[in-house]
Amino acid sequence: MTAPSGSLLECRGLAAGYGDIAVVRELDLHVDAGEVVALIGPNGAGKTTTLLTLAGELPPIAGEVRFRDVGLKAPLFRRARRGMGFVTEERSVFMKLTAAENLRVAGVAPADAVDVFPELGPLMGRTAGLMSGGEQQMLTLARAVAREPVLLLIDELSLGLAPLVVRRLLETVRRVATEKSTGVLLVEQHVRQALGIADRVYVMQRGRIVMSGAVDEVRGRIDEIEATYLSDEAALADGAATERRSTGP
Repeated sequence: MTAPSGSLLECRGLAAGYGDIAVVRELDLHVDAGEVVALIGPNGAGKTTTLLTLAGELPPIAGEVRFRDVGLKAPLFRRARRGMGFVTEERSVFMKLTAAENLRVAGVAPADAVDVFPELGPLMGRTAGLMSGGEQQMLTLARAVAREPVLLLIDELSLGLAPLVVRRLLETVRRVATEKSTGVLLVEQHVRQALGIADRVYVMQRGRIVMSGAVDEVRGRIDEIEATYLSDEAALADGAATERRSTGP
């Protein structure tokens, strides 16, 4: 794969996993400025492993990762200095601190977070542990966005949240990409909602990309994609395959 000139992030022939066990193989993808790219697939397909490797949390086993046209093997904190943000599937808030204190720890002004989510305004004095799951995730996303990254990696933003909250979060992701030209690589379990805000999609199964293209090109095949690649049976098969690779014969 040859990524278009000016891609914020690209990887070629990426193999990634844990130790010498590759969970992801021969992965090619790219993310450009101002676009939302959805990475979808069943549980165990390798989506989170992919994000962890792109973020620098896991070393690649093979292949190349380039961020802003520079080959990188640096950890996340160094990539963050170059403008990469990573929102993990776990809500990374300090439960005993207030919302405002959580932001200050990250070097983010509360007013900047409220610009992203006005709903956070009345909650700045509330302890994060007393906020709802949706409010915690708004705080997490607002903190990441307010630091003005050029690229956001987002893993399962909607995990355990109500559909209306999911829609609010994903609409904000779309707005940030459009208004700030931020590139976004999004792993999301709410496939139809993710495709509703994405420009392009990669479908992953058993550690490989099995389909990719512009969302407009695949929109008419969502039922087929869900039945073929995202069904419970596919998830179980992928999970078993991952376990076999991790534990051996």
